[in-house]
Amino acid sequence: MKPCPTARVLLLVPAAALAAGLTLGGCTSASSDHVTRTAPSPSWEKGAGAPEAAAFMKIQIPQGATEVKGAVRIQPQENVYLLSFVTSEQTAEAITEDLHPDYPLAVEGPSSSSLSGEGFKHLDLAPPQELKSVRTTSACPPCVGDSRRRHIQGIEIHIGAVSGDRVRVYLAAY
Repeated sequence: MKPCPTARVLLLVPAAALAAGLTLGGCTSASSDHVTRTAPSPSWEKGAGAPEAAAFMKIQIPQGATEVKGAVRIQPQENVYLLSFVTSEQTAEAITEDLHPDYPLAVEGPSSSSLSGEGFKHLDLAPPQELKSVRTTSACPPCVGDSRRRHIQGIEIHIGAVSGDRVRVYLAAY
């Protein structure tokens, strides 16, 4: 009986994956120096705040914004820049549009998979995921050709009502 061609391919797939892994692993050089991490990870960059986060995101903090807060969380793979402020609904929506979001702002249920995670607690703010009726979207600057922000992999945007036409904008970028 002749073996089935599909079965032969299925046997070759794991072998090809193993060969690729060994080849790629062989390209890395192991350092003989032993590195010991002395600082806990993640940590907060001392002295970094709203100006640094806004500069990274290439946005202007709106004139008249209040309760402006920011921080930079140092992480092993990439840093996360947090920025929050209170502004008018119209200004928050204009900022969101300038970031070229992947989809329109929409109310979503609580999410634990947020990039910002518990980071906003560091700024003495309730995390946006804990707020009711917070509108959320995200932006991928490289995906939409935003040359001003090509160094940013992603931006998470949350907008929560404060009072009247005032809203709190939460931005997290990496």
